[in-house]
Amino acid sequence: MTAITLLSLNTATVQPLQIQGRKVLSAIGKRPRAGAVAVGALGLEGDEQADPQWHGGVGKAVYAYPAEHYSWWEQRRRERQVDLFDEALPPGFFGENLTLQGLLEQDVYVGDLLHFPDCTLRVTEPRQPCFKFVHNMGYAQAAKDMVSSGYSGWYLAVQRSGTLQAGQQATLEPGPRQMPITTLLRRRRND
Repeated sequence: MTAITLLSLNTATVQPLQIQGRKVLSAIGKRPRAGAVAVGALGLEGDEQADPQWHGGVGKAVYAYPAEHYSWWEQRRRERQVDLFDEALPPGFFGENLTLQGLLEQDVYVGDLLHFPDCTLRVTEPRQPCFKFVHNMGYAQAAKDMVSSGYSGWYLAVQRSGTLQAGQQATLEPGPRQMPITTLLRRRRND
């Protein structure tokens, strides 16, 4: 397996968004953080979730997303004329706390452990796209594209508290290996 690198560590506070004429709260607008950030049972210091029923909590404390998918999404947005200027999407654009390189959904299973130098995170489930994600992407089929591509990223629980910092390497310790994240995403979406 290739090296797993934490390219960017991203957090946000809850902010209002205007979606289809109504104001909703969201913390999808994650921005990169410099230096070491504390990680506790409910996630990263300085990170918030607007709706803990769907995002956050002990089982969804941290959200990871593969950097390898960014170019695919950039192309999808260009095809739909959402982004006409061929600009790269910034880290954290998908609402992820961890922008990772070297680990994809088909290689990740519920129960796997990601060991960083000072903390350990356990994979719990795939991300389910929501209307805030669709709004952020700028086109109506974004949720369907996430499910059909399998490019969902995954949620993590904090197994061992500590700190995280961009640039760190992680190792993957396999868990029970019963179902990869991509399969679980499609099953849940079909239910």
